[in-house]
Amino acid sequence: MNIDLLRLQCEQHAHDQRNHSDILSLSKNDRLKHYGLHFAKYVGRLARGSDELKSAERTVVDTFLVALSAANTLHQNLTTLRISSDSKPQVDPIYVLADAAGRFADACEKIDHLEEFVPLARKANADLMQWVLTTSAERQIDLEALIKERRKELAARQFYIVD
Repeated sequence: MNIDLLRLQCEQHAHDQRNHSDILSLSKNDRLKHYGLHFAKYVGRLARGSDELKSAERTVVDTFLVALSAANTLHQNLTTLRISSDSKPQVDPIYVLADAAGRFADACEKIDHLEEFVPLARKANADLMQWVLTTSAERQIDLEALIKERRKELAARQFYIVD
């Protein structure tokens, strides 16, 4: 799978400006905490397995979109990272996601203690992105198509925006 992360990161920025002004109006620190809560929610979705109503594919796409938004908030150029969809299969994908999401949450918690958090958040976010790409490749998920579909769903919720 060859995916243009810079293009998708730019598209996510435009999508967020148009459809998520409530989140973009938060301080950067609060935005990061918001994204950390999303990541925790996605771990819960996957941990519930067949008891979860939302599909694993939807969770992968949602994780990807939030990781793009987090990268934008962190001023993280994803194209400079060693992220590949050609990595070895994950032994336990939920563990990999939970580990990265937990480290992202740890970074968010450090904000309140005035401890250094940006490098930890960036590394965790890169690992979340790696998880998405690896999982997408393993499950043969067409990320590009599902991202477009999901963004349309999210945009439709913003009834006060006129095209």
